[in-house]
Amino acid sequence: MKTAIFATCLFAAAPTMALAQAQAQAISASDKRAGSEAHPQLVQQFGGAMKGPAADYVTRVGRKIAVQSGLSNSERDFTVTLLDSPVNNAFAIPGGYVYVTRGLLALMNDEAELASVLGHEVGHVAARHSAKRQQTNTIAQVLAGVVGAVAGNSGLGDLVGRGAGLGADLITKGFSRTQEYQADDLGVRYLANAGYDPLGSADMLGILGAQQSLESRISGQRSGLPSWASTHPNSADRVKRARDKASKTGAAGRGQRNRDALLDAVDGLTWGDNPDKGYVEGREFRLPVQRLAFTVPTGYTINNADDAVTISGSGGQASFSGGKAGMGGLDDYISQIFSGLGGNIRYGQIQSGKAKGVDFRYAFGGASSNAGQVDVGVFAYRPDNGAAAYHFVTITRSGQGIGPFAPLVESMRRMSAAEASGIKPLKVRVVRVKAGDTAASLAKLMAFPDNPLERFLVLNGMQRGDTVRTGDRVKLVVR
Repeated sequence: MKTAIFATCLFAAAPTMALAQAQAQAISASDKRAGSEAHPQLVQQFGGAMKGPAADYVTRVGRKIAVQSGLSNSERDFTVTLLDSPVNNAFAIPGGYVYVTRGLLALMNDEAELASVLGHEVGHVAARHSAKRQQTNTIAQVLAGVVGAVAGNSGLGDLVGRGAGLGADLITKGFSRTQEYQADDLGVRYLANAGYDPLGSADMLGILGAQQSLESRISGQRSGLPSWASTHPNSADRVKRARDKASKTGAAGRGQRNRDALLDAVDGLTWGDNPDKGYVEGREFRLPVQRLAFTVPTGYTINNADDAVTISGSGGQASFSGGKAGMGGLDDYISQIFSGLGGNIRYGQIQSGKAKGVDFRYAFGGASSNAGQVDVGVFAYRPDNGAAAYHFVTITRSGQGIGPFAPLVESMRRMSAAEASGIKPLKVRVVRVKAGDTAASLAKLMAFPDNPLERFLVLNGMQRGDTVRTGDRVKLVVR
């Protein structure tokens, strides 16, 4: 189960650079301890740590840029992880832990852009931004509450008040505009000091702005910045500002870009959701391995973490996950889910319902939360009468009952074996431009029925009117 929304921090002026550098402190024992405790949960929230050449490459670049921060002179003190998530995200936490998702990596076109993202995130840690923001909660405490809520075994207050499945978002969001500017400035400085072209920062910001605009047009939303950029100045202003900062380093246009190394790393990456973990097709969420699919109400967002799929909107929140039915069947399973939610929820009679050929059992209870009194529903399915069971937990305002989620729980269906086995993942493929190729002709090779040219241009950091040259390497998304 994986994600269909954006999350992330992106690349800022604040105090002078000298002051910003003075704020960096060596990695302390307490930071190492807090980071090591939070690391496994963050990795789990974002689909797990990837292995192989791409992950090794990200680690090498991340360590090279991280030592520029002054947090440590040893690259071995930094743990840099490539996360198996389609979300466009990158972040860092105290203790020397730095992360980037494969979704964001696939948008990059050279190593300087990768280093700029990682440098920006390390800059937040070097300037102690997280410590200033989280004065009352440790990273581990923040994560524990929300991860528990996603798994269906913690407080409803977290589930309703914060948004289920978005625990890591609390780590990667919430910096002030001044702090973002400061991290931008630090990232540019780190790039130059590491021998990279500092213009990589501005170029990366431009790509993210173009991707956001494209996604907004495709989804029909008037806005909808990726949350990595949701608290920041608009993209055009940030790009210009980053270019100005890069020019002041004296290294703009003269440092390394290492385009081929980055393209080698992304060649073969999965694009979007991994079907084995579930994926979104329109408004339907499909789990081929489990041969299950359900339709999400219009206007609701989906977050697909390893532990659960969560559905959030103005009318309430719901989560979907699975477990073992046990000898007691679905009634005992429902009791276990309510018990795991905490708060001694008292629920009513367990009843029967029918979805699209999949029978279910359900019950409602009431509970107190950070958002006030709420109705809590548990809807349990046992599609093949085996040991595995699956369930929705729905949360709505008191008195609404199932509220907007009736179509959700009734949409559950079984996928045919042929349908489930016929689903293939999308992959990033790097190809060389041949004589006669154009951006338009290459775009026709993309595995997208809608907006193929626009998708090709954004993926390759190009704009309308740009031409491809014979022998150049470009990225495609193919099935």
